[in-house]
Amino acid sequence: MLKERTMTEEQTQIVERTESFVKAKLEKESTGHDWWHILRVRNNALNIARHETDPGDLFIIQLGALLHDIADWKFNGGDLKAGSVVATKWLTEQAVAPAVIQHVCDIIESISFKGARAKSAMKTIEGQIVQDADRLDALGAIGIARAFAYGGHFDRSIYEPDVAPETHNTFEQYKNSKGHTINHFYEKLLLLKDRMNTKAGRTIAEQRHAYLEGFLQQFFLEWNGEDWRQ
Repeated sequence: MLKERTMTEEQTQIVERTESFVKAKLEKESTGHDWWHILRVRNNALNIARHETDPGDLFIIQLGALLHDIADWKFNGGDLKAGSVVATKWLTEQAVAPAVIQHVCDIIESISFKGARAKSAMKTIEGQIVQDADRLDALGAIGIARAFAYGGHFDRSIYEPDVAPETHNTFEQYKNSKGHTINHFYEKLLLLKDRMNTKAGRTIAEQRHAYLEGFLQQFFLEWNGEDWRQ
């Protein structure tokens, strides 16, 4: 059963202003963490929420989705609080209630994948929905495109056969990893399917995960020159 939630007129206006704020900050970003990523995550989150028994607070979900990459740790010296600092300043200026600001900041600080064996669990349904929405955008065709955009931005090679994937036990290990882009599939992307929080998220992730597997199969066939052999 699809669930519909509404917001007050004031909340709608805050969300619209936040859209403009985030778009202005991120529209020229080139690593796959741009405005279009934000928009897809917001749309994913709204779709997931509609299919959940408990759809959560739509205002918090939208703000969390819109602001989740406003100052990503990957571009701010590994600082997990960089995004919440920017978000707090912005939302305070919009006269958002302190409890809502804290909730949004908790989502921002907890949303990222932090390594194969590192925990990054969300405590609330709103956080779980936004986290699933973000992870879906790292899967499938768009996830592949974003992986190579990110790798190219940081001068990472496409593939180095002699460099094996690593299992990161801590966020520090994951944060400091400089591996090639194909390793990123094994170190993060292929692990996301089993870390989804919601039923809708898991269903979509299964489909997009299969697309990743198909891409890698074709990649290695072409890499080894086996795609044309009889």
